[in-house]
Amino acid sequence: MKLYFSPGACSLSPHIVLLEAGLAFTTEAVDLRKKVTASGADFSAINPKGYVPALETGQGVLLTEGPAIVQYLADLAPEKNLAPAAGTPERYVLVEWLNFISTELHKNFAPLFRPNAGADLVNYAHSNLALRLGYVERKLDGRDYLTGSQFTVADAYLFTVLNWAGVLKFDLSSFPLVQAFHKRVSERPMVRQAMRDEGLLK
Repeated sequence: MKLYFSPGACSLSPHIVLLEAGLAFTTEAVDLRKKVTASGADFSAINPKGYVPALETGQGVLLTEGPAIVQYLADLAPEKNLAPAAGTPERYVLVEWLNFISTELHKNFAPLFRPNAGADLVNYAHSNLALRLGYVERKLDGRDYLTGSQFTVADAYLFTVLNWAGVLKFDLSSFPLVQAFHKRVSERPMVRQAMRDEGLLK
């Protein structure tokens, strides 16, 4: 398998999951502005959507959406318990979290990366993020991870998105359980390895 990534982008989530699952894989960095990979390939020809993550499965299939990729990877290593078994109620709780992170957190951070974002858009994004993180804060009460005591692919995704708060100067101090979650996940050996591999840690 081959993961196309950009350091610190949402592709960090499947990068973490690949390591947590103990799967064999290679990576290639992508310059998202130029749409060129580290080897000089046209990334738009690889993934016409033009963004990461993109995973070549080795079976002739390219997966290009993070929530789909991490579930695929979890199902390749069921013994690691990174996702509940397909068809169980617990699996759909996980899917619910992945969708929430994607649509309510990831997409609300996105405007803050735009240097030309107006004050109204920035304030709107901040307001939405505060509301949604308040929900996450309440759900983490009494839990180490989103679904309980077991680390799952949803936690890898949430960790990745929360990393952006520091870069964008979004204050998480109103959410102490979210902050504790972020620190807890950051200390996992495979999480640290993924971040080192992407040049995010020395």
